[in-house]
Amino acid sequence: MLKHIKKHSILSISVGIIFTCSLIVFFATEASYSVIENASLWVRNYFGYFYLYLGFGCVLALLLIAFSKYGKINLGKSSSKPEYSLWSWIAMLYSAGMGSGILLRAVQEPVFMQQHPPYASALSPNILALEFTFYQWGLTAWAFYGLFAMVVGYALHVKKKKVRISATIDDHIKSDYLKKGVDVITIITTVFGLIAAIGLGTTQISGGLNHISDSDLGRATTIGLCVFISTVACYSAWQGVNKGIKIFSKLNIIVTLAILMFVFTTSDMGAILLSFAKTTFYYIIDFAPMSLAIGSYNPGLEFLTNWTFYYWAFWLAWAPFTGIFIARISKGRTIRQLLLGVLIIPSLGTFFWFSVFGTSAFLLIEEWGVYSNQFSNVFASIFIFFEHYPYATVLNITSVFLLISFLITSVDSAVFVLSMFTDKGSKNPSKTHRVIWSVFILLATIALILLGNSKANINVLEAVQRLLIITSLPFSFFIIIMLGYFIKDLRKIKKK
Repeated sequence: MLKHIKKHSILSISVGIIFTCSLIVFFATEASYSVIENASLWVRNYFGYFYLYLGFGCVLALLLIAFSKYGKINLGKSSSKPEYSLWSWIAMLYSAGMGSGILLRAVQEPVFMQQHPPYASALSPNILALEFTFYQWGLTAWAFYGLFAMVVGYALHVKKKKVRISATIDDHIKSDYLKKGVDVITIITTVFGLIAAIGLGTTQISGGLNHISDSDLGRATTIGLCVFISTVACYSAWQGVNKGIKIFSKLNIIVTLAILMFVFTTSDMGAILLSFAKTTFYYIIDFAPMSLAIGSYNPGLEFLTNWTFYYWAFWLAWAPFTGIFIARISKGRTIRQLLLGVLIIPSLGTFFWFSVFGTSAFLLIEEWGVYSNQFSNVFASIFIFFEHYPYATVLNITSVFLLISFLITSVDSAVFVLSMFTDKGSKNPSKTHRVIWSVFILLATIALILLGNSKANINVLEAVQRLLIITSLPFSFFIIIMLGYFIKDLRKIKKK
């Protein structure tokens, strides 16, 4: 037993920390929430704006690298062809990187921004609402993912390193303890980001089922959904990238496109296209001042805490496993193809998604004359929205199915990456590791759901917001170090 623990020390330490945290939450739920709440306030007050500057810096750095001569570097042999087709590649990276979040926020976020503008602007409330939504789901989120995909992809496919975050600093830092510490922090951050997504997603599915059945299925249903999703995800991860993960990812994109096109074609297509074009234009123009919260573009500390700081912390928490997963499937692509593909294609797809749902919701509100917070509930808003369209029941059932499928692809890709981390950086990790991570992610998710129900005046979303702002902080500093060493390696290529 001791030999096994020593042999898989990163797995043992990571699982031990997660298991201990989960037990504490189970037996001291309210006290745990109070500690997290106080710690998150401290992080917000002292490091909140640091998240903004880091995000903007990552976007600039990736664009500069993409258009530099280093963008021509192939992730693999110079003659290597991409391992996956463009369609399969986009489907897998998008399913892993965004997933159920676009359904969770499709209507609620644009409408909230319309009703509560982040700052005074000469733009119409509708365009400003979409612009801020684009900002929170666009280039910055994918820059965090792309940065990890680039650095890890270079270490994995060019330098032939093992699949671990510590591999990105392996040539510069020799301390095994420090490198193991980096890997453990990466795993803990990844797990917290993942369980946050599962907790939010399953709560939304429960909200959808409650709406369809006109009942209150309660917390037990949410936990039951977690068990089901974790089980199917475990099976998908067991099958591997080509059999399980790729199939679910393609299915997700097909169903998502079907829902998107149905809403688009049954709404005011002209108004949607105009909103999409105008908002994308203003988003590009205003990206820098929005990213730095300069002058009139500063929504204030409270607004930033509830929205942007939380989003940046969320994307940071997802960056390790999403970035490594993208790196794993990007063999044969150049750095330029990887970065521009990751930054532009998913961002434009997300912009069009929010344009369709946001603009359609704005038109409904305009038609009603008075808005009575119909879309204020983040977990039920999209299901209420579909009630105003033909085949509402079919749309709602399809959305529940899509939510489940998106969560499965997020969990299975994360389980696969975590298993690579802990199985000595193997590209095809042991199936035992995949099962272990499936079980412990399930346990930690249930702990989060209990945490989110610890007080009558809080919910899962609030618990997640506070938790992620804390857990992403140490990792945000490591990103700067990792990028610095990567640029140093690229400059060595020039000298050669």
